[in-house]
Amino acid sequence: MATATVNYSSNTSITCGVASTASSTTFVAGRESNEIDNTTNKYMDAMVRGKVTVGTTPTVNTQIVVYVWGSDVSLATTAIDVLDGTDSAEALTNTGVLYSALRVLATISVTAATSDIGYDFPPTSVASRFGGVLPKFWGLYVAHNTVAALNATGGNHFFEYVGVKYDVA
Repeated sequence: MATATVNYSSNTSITCGVASTASSTTFVAGRESNEIDNTTNKYMDAMVRGKVTVGTTPTVNTQIVVYVWGSDVSLATTAIDVLDGTDSAEALTNTGVLYSALRVLATISVTAATSDIGYDFPPTSVASRFGGVLPKFWGLYVAHNTVAALNATGGNHFFEYVGVKYDVA
């Protein structure tokens, strides 16, 4: 009888330069990551974790939201609204695009007005946001409504993933 074994990749950094990202009351202005191409590794899932650090005197009871998008084609070929798969600041057309094209991966509650607090989020499944299978191409979009821009030091933020495969023996 065959048995399946979970096989994890090493941690892979996701390029998403959120340092100094401005606040957006509607979350339509934010930062997109570089596209992750899953057509070679063919992972069944990717567990994403990271840390986002607030800037100077954020507003209490606000949020930092990490969204994920998925596609069957590279965004270099077919963009999703303004998302083109390249690490850059973006302003989506409207909240309709945000809610229809992206899925929430992690929501970080900002509960203190203290400057420069780093908020970690735990490994979270990307595939679970897309019916249980990791898309061929995917990436992150990060937005917040903390009023103050995020911390300006790039090293105070990070995003990474671990790919998940199943080996059958």
